Amino acid sequence: MSEFILALISAALVNNLVLHQGLAIDPALQLSVADDRRRLHALGLATLALLVSATHLGQLLYLFVLQPLQLAYLRLFMLLPLCVMLAEPLLRLLARAMPSLPFNGLMPLLVGNVALLGLSLQVSESGYGVLKSLAWSLGGGLGFWLALSLFADLRQRSDNEAMPDSFRGLPAALIGAGVMALAFLGFNGLFTS
Repeated sequence: MSEFILALISAALVNNLVLHQGLAIDPALQLSVADDRRRLHALGLATLALLVSATHLGQLLYLFVLQPLQLAYLRLFMLLPLCVMLAEPLLRLLARAMPSLPFNGLMPLLVGNVALLGLSLQVSESGYGVLKSLAWSLGGGLGFWLALSLFADLRQRSDNEAMPDSFRGLPAALIGAGVMALAFLGFNGLFTS
């Protein structure tokens, strides 16, 4: 159980998909200040659910279908359609389960999210078991949601008259991403196994 917790914390904080690996920075930068918190949480929850389901199902297919047939080199061609095919049903399921969150219009952000494919490839390449791959995908989704919330707060705070015009918008977000990445890198030596 301690290995599960360590993998979860490591994926969420130390090896954050957005800040450390740069995989999912596009959805984090695309949400504008005008977007409300409900849309931000809808995107975070949808990405978390899709990361967990796509990575876990991809790992199971890789371990029990591709490896026994010695077709491990086809994992990219299996994982990419899997990530795309799971997005629409998952959004419908989440919209039905939580009608208060606006899940409409999130399909392009989910399908274009490189974190899905990147994490699925990392987990299958590392040879993790089912429980550890579940921890990595859950931690990756929670870390994405945390980074998304931090970017929204950064955009809200940097949208004022005290900020010079040349730093408003994307430059402030990228500088803030660098500072946040350094802060998250401070967790690197905190947990040792």
